[in-house]
Amino acid sequence: MKFTVKSAQQVARMVDVYSHYCPQPLSMQRFIDFGTKTGTEQSSFEFLRRELPVRLANIMMEMNQLPEPLLNVPSVTMVSNWYKKSFTEIIGFENSDGKDLDTLSTFADTLVVIRNRHANVVETMAQGVMELKDRYGEENMDTLQYFLNRFFTSRISIRMLINQHALLYGSQLANHPRHIGCIDPKCNVLEVVKDAYANARFLCEQYYLTAPELELITHNTHDNEEDISINSLRAVVENFPVDSTLPKLKVHICKGKEDLTIKLCDQGGGIPYNNINKLFEYMYSTAPSPSCADSGSAPLAGYGYGLPLSRLYAQYFQGDLVVSSVDGFGTDAYIYLKVLSNEANECLPIYNKTSARMYETDVVVSDWTSPPKSPQNSRTFSTLTRTYQPRT
Repeated sequence: MKFTVKSAQQVARMVDVYSHYCPQPLSMQRFIDFGTKTGTEQSSFEFLRRELPVRLANIMMEMNQLPEPLLNVPSVTMVSNWYKKSFTEIIGFENSDGKDLDTLSTFADTLVVIRNRHANVVETMAQGVMELKDRYGEENMDTLQYFLNRFFTSRISIRMLINQHALLYGSQLANHPRHIGCIDPKCNVLEVVKDAYANARFLCEQYYLTAPELELITHNTHDNEEDISINSLRAVVENFPVDSTLPKLKVHICKGKEDLTIKLCDQGGGIPYNNINKLFEYMYSTAPSPSCADSGSAPLAGYGYGLPLSRLYAQYFQGDLVVSSVDGFGTDAYIYLKVLSNEANECLPIYNKTSARMYETDVVVSDWTSPPKSPQNSRTFSTLTRTYQPRT
């Protein structure tokens, strides 16, 4: 029988209880081993009914620390309510019998419902941030940047767990027979890059009617790759006159002992040095802001989430995304991924006293005549006075 939470007070207490537990990070190798050797539907159920509430509660506690104006924005309130509902549904299985087939079936169905409910979280949260920015300008943007990085990383990890269970034990089938849930243990990076380029080229040609060619260079040898390609293609097209020969987008793929590195090089005019850090700020973009123009085809960029989310996907399993640029010439982007699956461990946010303090008010007093804006963080070049506010 499922345990039912009847009041908001009970939910809040349960969230507080689960937020005191630390999320348990898994390695890519553990995901693979569980899907092929050690895992069963019952053991997956036993793990997820404990782990999912912990991950949800940790990020829900951080959400409660956000500035009140943002929490009161309708779209953010909607996201918060989605999380509360999903948390309630998961802990409803807290005392359920993992050996009961009906319970396992209901649990799998519930996970799919939760996954579908959260499908538009990124867009909905982005809308809330845009509304807040329109009302209050740049106020609290540092706090928002900190929160959104952690919030979206948590979302990636939760969807990873849910997708694995749904594909291994639910009615949904994997995309390919060799896939272990949503993991392809024999992933062909070259084909992934080609596919990402094809998708980016299609969008570029749809909007600009042309696109640079791709030059692939391999040494020793999905989503984030495509976002970077779109930025590079758009930059090159906009940087060269109509009907001119566009320089190729060069992609180097190199497998070392520890890292698999993908380097993308374009000649799209580059990015000013002071704007490099801004590339990973939410709501910042080098393209015009998206509009509801009647052209029928939306701009390729302007939403401000492509690069920040791409970096989070890379960092999720201990990789990274780094951008360097020569203003007036072009930009290089480096994607670093772990070669060994046992070293590709989840990087998860933890709610504790340290993270809680990040949401307290900072008063930054500059002690430099002209502190550099980038790439140094402003706090490196200022005296920080922290104002402590009581947390409710």
